Amino acid sequence: MENKNENNKQNQSNASLVQNNQPAQNEKTMNQSVERKMALDDDQRVKVLSPSMLVFKRFIRNKLAIIGSFIIVGMFLFAFVGGIVSPYNESQVFMGYEAMSKDYASVTRNKEFRYTTVDGKNFPSAVKAEVILAVNSGKSEFTSMGNVYALTKEGENLYRISLMDKYATATIIRGTADISVVDGKTLSEAVKNGFLAAIEAKETSFTVDGVTYQISNQGKEYSLGVLDDVALASHKILDAYNAATKLSLEFKLQAEKAFIEGKNSFEVEGVTYYIDSEGSSATIYYNENGNQVNYAQLSDFVVAPIGSDVFLDVEFKSLVQQAINDGETSVTQTDAEGNEVVYKIERKNEQYTVKADTETQLIQIYQSPSKSHWLGTDGNGMDIMTRLMYGGRISLMIGFIVVIIQTFLGVVLGGIAGYFGKWVDNLIMRIVDIFYCIPSLPLIIILGSIMDSLKVNPQVRIYFLMIIMGLLGWPGVARMVRGQILSLREQEFMTATEAMGISIPRRIFRHLIPNVIPQLIVMATMGLGGIILTESSLSFLGIGVKFPFASWGNIISAVSNVHVMTNYWFVWIPAGFCILLTVLAFNFIGDGLRDAFDPKMKR
Repeated sequence: MENKNENNKQNQSNASLVQNNQPAQNEKTMNQSVERKMALDDDQRVKVLSPSMLVFKRFIRNKLAIIGSFIIVGMFLFAFVGGIVSPYNESQVFMGYEAMSKDYASVTRNKEFRYTTVDGKNFPSAVKAEVILAVNSGKSEFTSMGNVYALTKEGENLYRISLMDKYATATIIRGTADISVVDGKTLSEAVKNGFLAAIEAKETSFTVDGVTYQISNQGKEYSLGVLDDVALASHKILDAYNAATKLSLEFKLQAEKAFIEGKNSFEVEGVTYYIDSEGSSATIYYNENGNQVNYAQLSDFVVAPIGSDVFLDVEFKSLVQQAINDGETSVTQTDAEGNEVVYKIERKNEQYTVKADTETQLIQIYQSPSKSHWLGTDGNGMDIMTRLMYGGRISLMIGFIVVIIQTFLGVVLGGIAGYFGKWVDNLIMRIVDIFYCIPSLPLIIILGSIMDSLKVNPQVRIYFLMIIMGLLGWPGVARMVRGQILSLREQEFMTATEAMGISIPRRIFRHLIPNVIPQLIVMATMGLGGIILTESSLSFLGIGVKFPFASWGNIISAVSNVHVMTNYWFVWIPAGFCILLTVLAFNFIGDGLRDAFDPKMKR
């Protein structure tokens, strides 16, 4: 009996253990099932995620949004970090030396009078004009600026011009000469007698005691004076072999007279000079210790340097003259360093231009991509890669600041309009309608032209541009915020805030606006790309960001003709690619955020 009772107790105990183990086994099985069936879109799974984590999970599932995020991060690093790392400055201009064919000298076959003036003498331009008139009319003297000048022909196209130093005048009245001596001058009886005899004999000069006196006749009045040479007029050109040598008037006179008369030598100041003639030119030299020393070159050509700091030696002038006479188009001369320099001769009518390849410091414009300039240089000789970095900084900064201004104004005015309603809502919405009617682009163009005329500082101009774009773009944000708040203000939580006595600004900006933040984020992100495009368009038109500051828009605006566009692709394609990527990335992110914040999206 006892054994039976013990068996019953044991059976009851086993049954109790079985019953106790049964729930544990069921719970374990259920947990395994939940772990096996639970997925990201299960209701039970969603319940354990916070709203922000849920939005993040939805966002990262959008591949295009992730790609856009990586692009924007890369653009920010490129623009802000790249500008710091770059070894170049935003407006640094690169210079280089290149061989450039430049005008070196001009050559003209002289057909006009050229004047050599005696040192210390005054020979005005008005007198030069009178010389030409006197030569053309065959006169031997002329009057200019109250002075009497004598014109003595020394040879073909060679005239000596002398100024008469007046001593006395004689007036013939009824056959009698009345001599009047100039103040400060004295005349001996011999000179007076010679003067009267010359007048009677109709001579133009006479000599007394070794002094030659000149007589000038103007009607019934005769002037007596001594001639003083002031200039020499000639068609020939004399060039000294030595830059320090200054040829005197007497030397030029005697050299040209000897050349015209066909002489082989002449003497000036005790030195005998020899003439080696060749056609219309001649080399003038003298002998020193049995050696021939070239002194001057006589020719019909005027060879003048283009630069005032360049001295053209006679050998160069002779080579050029010989080449022109022989019809050649180039000459070669060895410079001081022993290098052969080729000079090209170009003719235009009666004018010849001598050009030479000269090492010239030039701005390195439109240089192709290289190790030192990865994307080459632009039309101003600036590094394009560096300009893209700083330009991206400006474009992104303008985009974000304009969005902040638009969002701030839109949230404040839209929140007030949506909460208060009635006449406040009506007034603000009419203001919104007015702003919608304003033609933004023409207005910005007009304001840009005004800033151009006022020559506003380029940096200040950027600030004005951001403010103007921000003030013109807030109505869309205000209308969206107003609509959202109209739908939220009648809900229970707003009634509770009113019952608790919370102030109106706190109700609007603490309890209503946070419920609109998802839509604001989406709207701001989607609008960033449009703002960057607008800024780029304005800069391309020349009314946005101004030089020397860079933006992607004004980098592209440098391509103003087909030649640059087709031959220098590296100037505009990188900037256009940056705009394309940035705007596309912001659009991807905006689409991703819109889908992530949408509660109707699949969980």
